[in-house]
Amino acid sequence: MFRTSACCRGASHLLTRFFRNEGGATTIEYALIVGIIGGILIVSFQEIGGILSDDIFGAAMDALNEVTGGG
Repeated sequence: MFRTSACCRGASHLLTRFFRNEGGATTIEYALIVGIIGGILIVSFQEIGGILSDDIFGAAMDALNEVTGGG
């Protein structure tokens, strides 16, 4: 009976220490923040790339085609 109670106390101590440790939670929170910011940047760059290719580079290509007579 003594071994069982010692075993339970050891397991209880490990569980208590596990739930008190907040270092892993902080790491996960920072990883989520970085992931969200990364997703926002990817969407933003895709939108900016679409604007650049359609408006700016499209106008430049049209002007070059007009000058060179290309179609």
